Amino acid sequence: MAHNHHHDSGKNLKLAFLLNFGFTIFEVIGGFYTNSMAILSDAIHDLGDTLSLGTAWLLDKKSKQKPDASFSFGYARFSLLGALINGVVLVVGSVFVIVEAAKRISHPEMANADGMMLFALVGVAVNGYAAWKMSHGKTLNEKVVSWHLIEDVLGWCVVLVASIVLKIKYLLLLDPILSLFITAYILWNALKRLKETLFTFLQGIPKEIDLVKIEKEILSIHHVQSLHDTHLWSLEGEHHVFSTHLRLENIDSVSQIIQTKKEIKVVLAKYHLKNCTIETELDDESCSMVN
Repeated sequence: MAHNHHHDSGKNLKLAFLLNFGFTIFEVIGGFYTNSMAILSDAIHDLGDTLSLGTAWLLDKKSKQKPDASFSFGYARFSLLGALINGVVLVVGSVFVIVEAAKRISHPEMANADGMMLFALVGVAVNGYAAWKMSHGKTLNEKVVSWHLIEDVLGWCVVLVASIVLKIKYLLLLDPILSLFITAYILWNALKRLKETLFTFLQGIPKEIDLVKIEKEILSIHHVQSLHDTHLWSLEGEHHVFSTHLRLENIDSVSQIIQTKKEIKVVLAKYHLKNCTIETELDDESCSMVN
């Protein structure tokens, strides 16, 4: 009953890491050259992004290892750990940018508009391509990384707009104010994504699956009297795990048990679960897992 998504998350994360690493160096040079707070703050933010992207890439590779004696489900949740680290870095980096932008509002400085425009065009192109590649990702790790890149695209759009306006009129506060607003928007979305990651990390029920509905469908199957000790959680936001204990009634032969299991598998197949564990008990059996 496994449901596989054919995409190469490792390749996407590797591309994002290499682009971010090279572009961070480019930003540091550009920030000092143009005297732009938006570019310098984004360069520091991207340095943290590069470290977290590298971590995400390594953990994603780790997550593809097969089950072994240490991890019976495999290493899929290492990818979720990467999403958690990235989410924290994104929040911390956003707060840093907001603080620095607020300082620049108190002590405004003029930036090099021509240099800002040049760097902004390159920034939009490079980060836009990387964000587009990552937008097709399925794991929470890839989704969180995509927000890193979307933040960078929006940030460079802000720099581009600011550079155009500065060429028309000297508005010293424009650069830091625009940076402040765009980073606040990204911080809001980063916190929501971090909340989603923590929810999955703590084995919450996947929001796209109605566990109550599954239970009702199983209870409607002939010979199923009740179910208990039912669990539904996600390995890393993409592959989900389901387990339950069923109490069967009016069973006269093994073939009836087999048929009941087949009908249950048909129900569960609709939800594309990676792993399903079903334990059946006859109506005269006792189970220590019953509340």
